[in-house]
Amino acid sequence: MNRTRVPAASRRRARLIATALALPLAAAGQLSVAVPAHADTKIAVSLGDSFISGEAGRWKGNSDTFTGSRAGTDRAYSGSYDATRVYGASYADGCDRSDSAEVNSAFGRAKAVNLACSGAKTENIFRAGHGGVDFKGEKPQADQLAAIASKRTVGVIVLSVGGNDLGFSDVIAKCVADYEVWSSCREDQQEAVDSRIDDAMDNVGKSIDEIRAVMDRAGYRRSAYRIVLQSYPSPIPRASENRYPASGWSRTNNGGCPVGNNDADWARDRLVPQMSSRLSDVAADRGVQFLDLQDLLQGHEVCSKSTALATSSNGPSESGSEWARFLTLGVSQGIRQESMHPNYYGQLALGRCLSLISAQPADRNFTCLNTPGEDTDGVYLDELD
Repeated sequence: MNRTRVPAASRRRARLIATALALPLAAAGQLSVAVPAHADTKIAVSLGDSFISGEAGRWKGNSDTFTGSRAGTDRAYSGSYDATRVYGASYADGCDRSDSAEVNSAFGRAKAVNLACSGAKTENIFRAGHGGVDFKGEKPQADQLAAIASKRTVGVIVLSVGGNDLGFSDVIAKCVADYEVWSSCREDQQEAVDSRIDDAMDNVGKSIDEIRAVMDRAGYRRSAYRIVLQSYPSPIPRASENRYPASGWSRTNNGGCPVGNNDADWARDRLVPQMSSRLSDVAADRGVQFLDLQDLLQGHEVCSKSTALATSSNGPSESGSEWARFLTLGVSQGIRQESMHPNYYGQLALGRCLSLISAQPADRNFTCLNTPGEDTDGVYLDELD
């Protein structure tokens, strides 16, 4: 897909929040299946993996303070540490659906259902009868969607999936391990990604087909709801934008971003854009809306020069803190699987992206960006050609 940005003078930077899921579906007609009288408000449903389930929503920025509220960053602290304050019952099985997860931030929890689960692959989306696999004790997400769509009126389905099929966590682990021995991961990991990406994208396409099949069976006309397929934001900055030098141990011991310069540039400017481009192609092929998130965290990544760790004297803030969770090498702060995911602030930004695109016509695709130096109210859309 050829990506161009709308000139500044014509940017659609409407500072709005879509209220009551007031989607532009006037021309879409009504559902062709009766719905319960109490379910007359359209809801949004999120499906997929950790980048949309709300993994890392516990954290408001990052701090290297290891006691108490961790300089105000730990939302699970209230005299004691209890992650269920943020993740609810989903913390027990590791799905980690946070209260601030994208779909909740966009529409409010009364109008949102979060089916996504940290670690999920495309096979965990498919219906059980079509190759779907249970995950963490839960049915495939498409089967869960079927139960919801038969009882409530679904207006938006947002999907984030494919990263685990590509082995993103393995890529991160390899790059960190190589950094610690002054080696590089980019060549062998690029080769690994290239070997998997065609199958991964085929399965993302099948995931959309499975969602369509569920909605068809529930009696929905395809014009009565929208599917938004989103890409992934980069949690780390380019080498030139990292506030810590590559030499020494500050990226490991202080910043929580132990990745070498060449590998950071590769991840930021090749791997993440490659994933976005291929997901864009899938969205176009399946006729669903595409939300490009590759640049959403720009200037708010882990170790970005534009941000700082929170301290006891300078607490976290949307404008000055990182919007992704730093790499947790130990267990002194939360759990390792939260690492390198959008944190509480990042999820507020993601939610704004989703609310903004849901107020646009469903046949238009957008990239979501932030305004340097501003909080999440500065998040806006640019249209993609």
